[in-house]
Amino acid sequence: MSAMKLKGEKITVLTAYDYSMARILDHAGVDVVLVGDSGANVMAGYDTTLPITLNEMINYAAAVVRGVKRALVVVDLPFGSYQGNSKEALASAIRIMKETGAAAVKLEGGAEISESVTRILSAGIPVMGHLGLTPQSINKFGTYAVRAQDEAEAAKLLSDAHLLEDLGCFGIVLEKIPAALGEKTAKELKIPLIGIGAGGHVDGQVLVLQDMLGLNNEFSPRFLRRYLNLYEEITGAVQQYIHDVRSGNFPNEKEQY
Repeated sequence: MSAMKLKGEKITVLTAYDYSMARILDHAGVDVVLVGDSGANVMAGYDTTLPITLNEMINYAAAVVRGVKRALVVVDLPFGSYQGNSKEALASAIRIMKETGAAAVKLEGGAEISESVTRILSAGIPVMGHLGLTPQSINKFGTYAVRAQDEAEAAKLLSDAHLLEDLGCFGIVLEKIPAALGEKTAKELKIPLIGIGAGGHVDGQVLVLQDMLGLNNEFSPRFLRRYLNLYEEITGAVQQYIHDVRSGNFPNEKEQY
């Protein structure tokens, strides 16, 4: 990733939570596969990312790693597995690395989690940061609105980004912040900055796979570009299957033994 930033090459990141999708993303050529705690939303149906457990993240990540041959696999540490307890953070990260075979972990937050980041890095585990909108802090902020729009919060984000770089993080996700702040942060830091709603002048982009494929038809933030509308396509295919079975068209003579 750092080499790509130096060359000015944009970094592509998408989420995955299962073997089949991970295999497709890897074959298509995506640079990084993120096993996000967004699996709580798109796989388990929760309203927030908070309920997903470390065991669930490990199950998702292990399946993804089995489907990936070349892309970098990064796994989110879920809520409650690292905040406020650096020893627990290290234990959580070690479990992910040992039980999944992933390459790195991702944590949300800045100065407040610096001790956890340092302890994980001291064990030789690569860490990616996450600043801006941090969904695991939904109960603190009470909203998923754009972050760092005022001067004080923008200054803290920039300070936290420099801190994470100084601690040794190899990259940072910037979520839902003003594009100008995303550009400024990317220019000041040597490590890659991956945006989701952070403008086009960061070093790469990440989207949730189910969102960009149009499997979710009720989620439409400004930063989301839908490349397919699989909700409608899959619905149509299922309805056609139901019709074919009920009409006796499926299976036909060529589709039976």
